[in-house]
This record gives sequence, structure tokens and C-alpha cells, in this order.
Amino acid sequence: MSGQLKEVRNRIKSIQSGQQITKAMKMVSAAKLRRAQDAIMLMRPYALKLQEMLQNIVSNSEGNIDTPLAAQRAVEKVLIVVITSDRGLCGAFNSNLIKTAKRVIREKYAEQFELGNVELLPIGKKGYDHFLQNGYKVNDKFWNMFGNLTFEHVKEAAAVALNGFTEGTYDAVEIVYSEFKNAATQVFVAEQFLPIAKVENEENSKLKADYIFEPEKEVLIAELMPKILNTQFFKAILDSHASEHGARMTAMDKATENAQELLRSLKISYNRARQAAITTELTEIVSGAAALAG
Repeated sequence: MSGQLKEVRNRIKSIQSGQQITKAMKMVSAAKLRRAQDAIMLMRPYALKLQEMLQNIVSNSEGNIDTPLAAQRAVEKVLIVVITSDRGLCGAFNSNLIKTAKRVIREKYAEQFELGNVELLPIGKKGYDHFLQNGYKVNDKFWNMFGNLTFEHVKEAAAVALNGFTEGTYDAVEIVYSEFKNAATQVFVAEQFLPIAKVENEENSKLKADYIFEPEKEVLIAELMPKILNTQFFKAILDSHASEHGARMTAMDKATENAQELLRSLKISYNRARQAAITTELTEIVSGAAALAG
């Protein structure tokens, strides 16, 4: 009986230590989430407006300007950018992103994948490790992006997609990331990055705007397009970054609650075992005293 009590005590101490760690990680993630959330919330309206403007210009150009980044061609070679995290302990965050990327390959680019023409550009160690270990064709230059998350560094990764598409190395570029909604909600999306998607006629009629271009339209668009696409790329990374911290904070909060439930159960078991031990000892004492008296 004493051995059982010691085992339960050791389990209680172990769970209490783990609970302290999960509490601390939740607090750290909450602090990081605040900064990451502020960054994406300030960035998103600007990025969405630029994206709308870019799609509007491309959709209304009607072929009278040269827009190589919007060129539609037969898809033979594909680049898929997958934005995961560097660390785990964030629930199903990374596995959902990896599943989304695999679903895109399976549903849209199965033929290209069979021919070995699908390349992955993982941003985040978890995605990089998974795809490398499973035999995918991987670009290993930017997986540690979150160690230096600046716009200039992100531009270098975006340039791989932009230059690759312009030079014909890739015929399509997709981004798989987690769109941040709130700490408890992330939406895992696969978004076409290149070629720039044109808005359908019905939607286009609603978005159509008469822009005045200064300097010449061709010069301005050639200058603006890469900058707007860099902004879209940066937005996707900031979205995933905030989603990661939200997912980790939620996971650590749930782990802390589960530890509390387990502690409550173990303490009940410990008290019952202790009461049983005391009862057994009292019974033995009374029996011994009765035997001596008899």
C-alpha cells in the first residue's frame, strides 16, 4: 500500500511540474501573439487593398499591356510555398498545413508531381523536415525564415517565386498558409500566388475602376507588380506567424486544464488509498489488541 501511495505522489509532482511549464508557455505565447496579431492586423487592410488594385488592373488590361507575372500558360512545373512553424507544441497547426499542401498536390498537380515537376519551398522547420524526410523535391534556402523575420528577408524568398515564374522555371506558384482569425481559430488556405488571378467578369464589373497612371501605365505596372506581390507574400507569412502563436497558446491552455483535471483525479485516488491504508492499520491494531486481551 505504501508503494502505491508513493507512486501516486510521484505522479502528482510530475504533473504539477508539467503544468507549470504549460502555464509558462501559454504566457509566453500570449505575449508573442499580441505582437504578431498587431503586425498582421495593421498589415492586412493595406495588403488586401493592394491585391484588389492589382487584380483590377490585370483584369481590365485586356491584353494591351505586357504583364509577364499574369501570363497564363500550360502548367508543367509548379512551386508550392508551405508556411509552417519552427517549433511544435501548437496542436494540429503544422499537420493541418502539411495536409493542405498534400491535398493541393493530389487534387491539382498530381500529374506534375508524378513527373517530378513539383517543388516545395518550405518556410518553417517543421514543414522542411517533413517534406525532406518524405522524399519531396525541396528548396532548402528559406526554411529558417522566422529566425530573421523582416520584409527584406521575405523579399529574398519571394524573389525565388517571382524570378522563377518570369524565367519559366515555374508555370504556377501556390502559397499554403494559415489565415489568422483569432487565437482559437485558424483557417488553412491554399492561394494562387502566380500567375496573378484575373477577376471574373461579374466580379470585375463591381471592382472596375478608372485609374489615372503617372508615369506611363506600362512603366508603373512593371514597377508596382513585384512590390505588391512581395507585400502579399509578407502578409501570408505574418498570418501564419500569428496563427502559430494563437494555436500554441490555445494548446498550452488546454494542456493546463487537462493537467488540472488529472491532478484532481489523482488526488482523489491518493486520498482514497491513504484512507484505506489508515483503515487497514487501525483494523490490524484492534485485532492485535483483541488477540492479546483474549
